[in-house]
Amino acid sequence: MSPKSHQKLFRLALLLLSGGAFAATGCTNGSLGTTTTTSGATGPAYVIGTDAPVAAVTSFSVQIMGIDAINSSGTSVPLMSGQPTVDFARYNGLQTLLDMNDVPQGTYDQVVVSLGTGTIGYLNTGNGAPTIETEAATFTSPSVTVTLDNPLVVQQNGSPAGLRVDFDLRKSIQVDSNGNITGTVDPTFNINSVNNNDTNAHIDTLIAGVVSVDATSQSFVVQGPHGENFTINVNGQTEWDGDASLSMLTTSCIVEVSGTIDHADQTLDADEVAVLSTTNFYAAGQVTYVTETAGQPASSFDLYVRGLLPTNTGLTLGQIAQVNLSGNEKFFIYWMHNPFTEFLFNSSAMVAGQPVAVGGPASGASNPDAVTVERIHLRNWGFNGTIVAGSQNASQDTFQMQVNGFAGVLIPETVTVYLGTATDFRYGLGAWGDLTDGANIRVVGLLLKNPTTGQVVLLARHIDGLSLTDFTTAAFE
Repeated sequence: MSPKSHQKLFRLALLLLSGGAFAATGCTNGSLGTTTTTSGATGPAYVIGTDAPVAAVTSFSVQIMGIDAINSSGTSVPLMSGQPTVDFARYNGLQTLLDMNDVPQGTYDQVVVSLGTGTIGYLNTGNGAPTIETEAATFTSPSVTVTLDNPLVVQQNGSPAGLRVDFDLRKSIQVDSNGNITGTVDPTFNINSVNNNDTNAHIDTLIAGVVSVDATSQSFVVQGPHGENFTINVNGQTEWDGDASLSMLTTSCIVEVSGTIDHADQTLDADEVAVLSTTNFYAAGQVTYVTETAGQPASSFDLYVRGLLPTNTGLTLGQIAQVNLSGNEKFFIYWMHNPFTEFLFNSSAMVAGQPVAVGGPASGASNPDAVTVERIHLRNWGFNGTIVAGSQNASQDTFQMQVNGFAGVLIPETVTVYLGTATDFRYGLGAWGDLTDGANIRVVGLLLKNPTTGQVVLLARHIDGLSLTDFTTAAFE
């Protein structure tokens, strides 16, 4: 294939690109969320979590003791059931469903977030493959109260009311004058209300095991990582990744789903479904090191594990596992459906920094130094960086970016960013003209190796503005 043909292929890939990433948690009896029993009229309310990450931090796991809404009379109602531990650093520009409950109808002006214990994980790059270090978090305050710009309005028989909780890790995790983590965390949240029609209400990803399939109603039930059941609705507009389909699903499958909460019955209407595993095991995270010989496909890669089902294999959340490649694995790209997918992502096209999910038999994960898998999915993620001066090319819809943060440690070279028709601008950026020299931005999309040049490129789904005062470029030792 000629270089010109390769350029057309990358442009085609851009035209087909959409969003996607991580999620977790909350429901019973086939609906999203555990219902809280209350007296009087109630309505549905859900909580979405995301974050703004800090450089080199690989994880920030914290137990959420509670998220409570408060009305003008001072009455407080819980928006979450249970006290889940959430790794906020895994989201980076993507959103997850934290929980959904029925709460008393009313107008709520404030939100209180209460925190338990937490740990900070960060990348240590010495000689050879990187390693992960962890440190206990010490909170300056165990709770944070935020006054909402727009109240959270919960109505009986109304559409579910949403709350978007953004844990700003860049402002929260404290560093010393040399840029090293001190362990102190001053929790900073950006919280706002959303409704089902808002872009910020989309659930980017839910990863769970299949419990049952109902072909007649075009739905299936999954069980999340904490034992909750979710009903997933599919229809003619639902897109299936790779070889996936409703008829393919069995109780041995682990799936990834994106979609929106249904206005009527609080189930999840899927716009994307991928089968991560057909044999009861999956792990997800970021590639930190690829073992390869020049001119040969990769023989293995190191995976920083952020997600895991089941949790009783030889793998551990927050640590690095070695995934062996036999050459028989199937490769997929989440949210990309075309015959060129395996050309763009395969054992010869893996690079450090890529977020992936792997699936296979649980027995193949008993040894974290020799994991065997059958399916590998490339996934969207947010990459922070600065625009290289003079690199903007409007005729080609490209610019160059120096990646910073955790991914920047893994990707030291300048990355070319490709925009497509599905790319949008958010959080202070509105159009191409806002991409100025040296601007601090986050690009949410797919990290790929150009098959012609071998250089790393980024296919952009979202381009987010990051203010100078909020952006941290410190490297941690």
